[in-house]
Amino acid sequence: MKKLTILDGGMGRELKRLGAPFSQPLWSAQALIEAPQYVTQAHQGFIDAGAEIITTNSYACVPFHLGEALYQERGAALAKQAAILAQNAVNNTQQTILVAGSLPPPFGSYRPDLFEEDRAFDILKTLFNAQNEHVDLWLAETISSIEEAQVMINVLKESTKPCYYAFTLNDNIEQPATLRSGESVTKAIGAIIQENIDGVFFNCSIPEVIEQAIRDTNNVLEKHHKQIDIGVFANSFTPISTDHKANLSVQGCRDLSPEQYLEFAKKWHTAGANIIGGCCGIGPEHIGLLVQWRDGFEKA
Repeated sequence: MKKLTILDGGMGRELKRLGAPFSQPLWSAQALIEAPQYVTQAHQGFIDAGAEIITTNSYACVPFHLGEALYQERGAALAKQAAILAQNAVNNTQQTILVAGSLPPPFGSYRPDLFEEDRAFDILKTLFNAQNEHVDLWLAETISSIEEAQVMINVLKESTKPCYYAFTLNDNIEQPATLRSGESVTKAIGAIIQENIDGVFFNCSIPEVIEQAIRDTNNVLEKHHKQIDIGVFANSFTPISTDHKANLSVQGCRDLSPEQYLEFAKKWHTAGANIIGGCCGIGPEHIGLLVQWRDGFEKA
């Protein structure tokens, strides 16, 4: 089994917890614009907890959050700033920590029905170019459909850095593992497995739906005799509806303790995940407990 690597947690809710300026529709971009020291503080919190990969705060550097005018004026500059802040946070430590450049959903999380292929490519390529000099790997986040994954792959196809693709799942524990589009995980992994991908992740979904998605992924990988990384960074949200309107409200959270999250992580690791962190609502205390657990069994 591969060594378990610990990813950081959710930036947006951590900024909110720290008291950074935080409101819809700007979300985590508001701190970049008004108080970037909070972004540095959030990165440092995850580094201090033991995260080995931190993710740039570029998730909201898209027209969906910034608005078209501010995106055209400052979107690329803000994404570059996010990457530099993450890089600087790492440079200020004596540790080997990687920076993941974030490529987010261009038209809002969890809404494959709003996806526009050509426009998405242009937005994502802009974010890629802005961050590329300052990151060690790429994390295409919260992918809701196969179409969206294929655009992400086209954006990253010339990258020489590791590229990971993170799918978001329907929050329905009574159904087979499916993307927000309704497409099965098996079909999604099968559609991209022949591409030059370094790993498949599952993110921003409730923890209960992740384990089956990992098992489905392993089945596809075995069939194609392929070995890649499998990662997870789940959220602590309540289940998200199919008509979610991200900029109209703040999604409800549940009280998911570090101990409860760890129990899910143990199942994911047993199922085959070798990179584990957290998404929205998963803070440094969760990451710190994951690190303690990992260090414990690796030393045993």
